[in-house]
Amino acid sequence: MMQTLSGQVSKKQCATLLRRGGATAVVLSQLALGAANFKAAAEPSVYPTGVTRYDPAKAYNSYVLFSGADKITRLIDLNGNVVREWKYAGFPSVVLDPALVGGGRGHVLLTLASIDAKGSGLVPGRAIREVTKTIGELDWDGRTVWEWGGDKAPGGAAQQHHDLRRLPNGNTLILANLLHPIPGFTQPQVLDDVIYEIEPGGAIVWKWVASEHLDEFGFTPDELNLVRNANTADYLHVNNLSVLGPNRWFTGGDKRFDPDNVLIDSRNANFIIIIDKKTGKVVWSLGPHYPANDVVTRGKKQAPRPIDQISGQHDAHLIPEGLAGAGNLLVFDNQGEAGYPPVALGVTGGSRVLEIDPIKQEIVWEYSGESSGQPGWTFRSSFISSARRLPNGNTLIDEGYNGRFFQVTPKGEIVWEYISPYFGNFGEGEQDRQSNWVYRAQPVPYEWAPAGTAHSEKAVVPPALAEFRIPAKP
Repeated sequence: MMQTLSGQVSKKQCATLLRRGGATAVVLSQLALGAANFKAAAEPSVYPTGVTRYDPAKAYNSYVLFSGADKITRLIDLNGNVVREWKYAGFPSVVLDPALVGGGRGHVLLTLASIDAKGSGLVPGRAIREVTKTIGELDWDGRTVWEWGGDKAPGGAAQQHHDLRRLPNGNTLILANLLHPIPGFTQPQVLDDVIYEIEPGGAIVWKWVASEHLDEFGFTPDELNLVRNANTADYLHVNNLSVLGPNRWFTGGDKRFDPDNVLIDSRNANFIIIIDKKTGKVVWSLGPHYPANDVVTRGKKQAPRPIDQISGQHDAHLIPEGLAGAGNLLVFDNQGEAGYPPVALGVTGGSRVLEIDPIKQEIVWEYSGESSGQPGWTFRSSFISSARRLPNGNTLIDEGYNGRFFQVTPKGEIVWEYISPYFGNFGEGEQDRQSNWVYRAQPVPYEWAPAGTAHSEKAVVPPALAEFRIPAKP
């Protein structure tokens, strides 16, 4: 007998394929008949949302935090139940380790207020016009514990984007934009990337500006000329900020990996670097130059193996101590358009998650579409997205532009999968362009929420995809 759908119908205007067969078969979750409020899309426009697959025995059972396209931050369990929500977006939203906030459970960092970028503040090519005015820390009940921005921030707005981290000393590290002219650049105003360390009282106690270190990023003179003449003010588009934390490299005597040092990556320029916190100098780098991908054998070569072309990457960070692969670099390699000059990409290539030995600069593990027995192009997000190692050795992956996140075992088996049911406009004023994109998904241990917070661990078993049908309207 054919399987049918029940629940709620949605539209995927901004990219997905109803092709999660095999290890990722999409399943009944919250779909129903009738799409009166949605237009048909070029890609499949009807598909399940919510939890589509879940094996509690093989998954790392936890909560997951994400900011939906509807600009609400939610903490869900692995059955998709919303256990807490905050009526604010985050770029990203972050649940804080209780050890960083005096034992407080369920505290989050997110965006408290935004303003509309106008005039020179509106960067060509940006899909989102909003600029972060104020960021803050809220407790479990939504009370403001700390905030920063407005009059305390340079230019009257925090302009935080892509990342923010709470430090063990109680300060907050944020990635922000700085709009200013830079001599030698074609653009009259450049959207520079800057890092601020902010003490609880609001004072900036450390600052790092990307344009002051252009000669440290590994560009050749010809490439640097392309950078200075970029057709976008957002010339680097740094999309990630992390603190190294304790690691085996530093313990072994490599001072480049000082736990206080900062790691960032540039999507537009295809590099990942470590910044020495004391000097501001770049002390380690990966990219911007890589050997070309062999798209015919990619995904079939055994690890460890040399690094090949990384492009448009996100969420680069060292795997924390105590987890499988601790000290290695984990990064979502989008394989999106990027580079000075733009690098060559495969026509049907997909994205990858790469675990890299930062000393040997070798790939020691990867996840791609092939890892789950499918063509490489079945796993793809050309922008946004993230990947985090879990305590049981699994990896939580956010395939961002599909609004899909899932857990994968080291061997490529998908043991949990979720499609965000929360949609919003994609692009300012584009009422018809709906998307459920999710910038980043954070795994959150149960014990980081207040004691007694509910969670469910019920298995979800998908039917055969080829037997999935929507019945005709009676």
